[in-house]
Amino acid sequence: MCGIAGYVDYKNAKLHQEELRKMTEVILHRGPDSVGYYEDSAIGLGFRRLSIIGITNGQQPILNEDQSMVLTFNGEIYNYESIRTELKSKGHIFTTESDSEVLLHGYEEYGESLLSRLRGMYCFVIWNIREKKLFAARDGFGIKPFYYTHPAAGELVFGSEIKSILKHSSVKQELNQEAIYSYLSFQFSAKPESFFKGIYELAPGHFLKFSEQEGLEIKEYWDPQFATDESLTLSDAVEKIEAVFEDSVKVHLTADTEVGSFLSGGVDSSYVVSTAKCPKTFTVGFSDDGYSEIAYAKELADKLGVENYSKVITPKEYWDSIPKVMYHMDEPVADPAAVALYFVSQLASKYVKVVCSGEGADELFGGYNVYQTVIASQALSFLPEGVRKALAGLMRHIPFHFKGKEYLIRTGTPLSKRYIGNAYIFREKEIDRLMVAPVGRQKTSELTAPYYDRAEKLDDVQKMQYIDMKFWLRGDILRKADRMSMAHSLELRVPFLDYEVMRVAGSLPLSLKVDKKTTKKALRLAARKNTPKASTERRKLGFPVPIRVWLREEKYYEKVKEVLLRPYMTKIFKKEEMLRLLNEHYQNKKDYSRKLWCLYCFGIWYEVYFEQQA
Repeated sequence: MCGIAGYVDYKNAKLHQEELRKMTEVILHRGPDSVGYYEDSAIGLGFRRLSIIGITNGQQPILNEDQSMVLTFNGEIYNYESIRTELKSKGHIFTTESDSEVLLHGYEEYGESLLSRLRGMYCFVIWNIREKKLFAARDGFGIKPFYYTHPAAGELVFGSEIKSILKHSSVKQELNQEAIYSYLSFQFSAKPESFFKGIYELAPGHFLKFSEQEGLEIKEYWDPQFATDESLTLSDAVEKIEAVFEDSVKVHLTADTEVGSFLSGGVDSSYVVSTAKCPKTFTVGFSDDGYSEIAYAKELADKLGVENYSKVITPKEYWDSIPKVMYHMDEPVADPAAVALYFVSQLASKYVKVVCSGEGADELFGGYNVYQTVIASQALSFLPEGVRKALAGLMRHIPFHFKGKEYLIRTGTPLSKRYIGNAYIFREKEIDRLMVAPVGRQKTSELTAPYYDRAEKLDDVQKMQYIDMKFWLRGDILRKADRMSMAHSLELRVPFLDYEVMRVAGSLPLSLKVDKKTTKKALRLAARKNTPKASTERRKLGFPVPIRVWLREEKYYEKVKEVLLRPYMTKIFKKEEMLRLLNEHYQNKKDYSRKLWCLYCFGIWYEVYFEQQA
């Protein structure tokens, strides 16, 4: 894994050479093994390397045979050997043993269509030296990050992380207040434009082209597809999953260094470990009852005959690390599990440079408990749609809570109006009560609407999966996985997020994914071949964190209160509403832990990027 940074400036490229060093140095954590640069009259490319494949001769930037193109690349190409063989047969000359070089020669040979041949996780930049044109691409799931800004005509600044872009003199470090509104609902930046005005994230499955004549052009080249095969039996599905996942794990173990794995007590990481047989596994937890999977992980590790290293995170360690976590995230992400991931990455980095993890299994195979609500809602499907809508409207006006109220609201509300992803923190009315002046006010359903349009012909669970891939997976799961692992110079690989695995997962009918009793039905059965039954049947916990409990302790109540009352917070959010949420939670009247965490994370992030740097 590596980090890239750079800029194109057709008029003043040489003026930014010192800035390029700063842009590259600030992402040292992504690649501490070596550094490299390429510069000419129009471009500057910086590279930080974490050596995994082709350790001795894979230094970047890499030039092709005739010095007409140069590459910087962050990621891994798992099928590079077959592509390399094919390119050699066409006369291409390779000078390294790394996977990086296949991108350079592959682009020479195939152009944009190279992307359809790749199997891996990546963002890369290729500069055509003769034509002075730039090409950049990001993998289909968005495993590896890529940000850019277009500050003026003839200029483009880009990098693996936003903090790198901020070191360029053409970039103004300015808060994008329009990102706050959607953040409060999604718990992460849900728009293409980041929390920094003018800086954008290149969407997964997209490529970017930039030249002086044509300017900036962005196109999509890959999108997750569902092609349901209703003829699939459960045994057929299990067989297909076993085969494709075993193959995916095999290619994800490609490395010239030892590969370890994260391990919880759930089916996803257990299936990875049992298939990969990584000799070293890593787990974290908390001392609070019900907030640790260390015992489950150790039991599983013993049964599989692998070593398990674990750490109990103390509350002090957790809270003290939050400024570092927000710094590495670049943007506020209010997922309490991000901090746990920071510590498990720190633990693993003491023993290995590469780990496998179970991200993506829930989105592809139907693992979230919320997907079961679709099955539950079918009980009232006999009622006319108008009646269900009327019942939902009535329930919304009843001020008190009772069993079945949320169910009636859900069954009478179209999926596209109520489901924005795995997390939904603040509703629009709550945000309007909270913000002093809601800038960029936009309904969450307006952000998801284009993706619901694409998913129009899918069943409701597939629609939820698709929305989660486009928002939750990109904005939360993979963002924290990349940033927290790279904060410790650790490469994290996700064998569930593979194009071939997606092809099999996309063919599963609803009955093989979710029913009233379980989620990931076919995947759990496939995992049983090599994984103890207890792990395959355990309900999803993720990284459980006792935020709800801590916020009812005076020490942490006061800690959060101090942040909420800072001047920059009360300029954006109404003081009385923040205190109401905090006090009602502290007094055990309501559970507002996720809402408060959303506000607290924003406050700490703002402190790190605007107050401290100012």
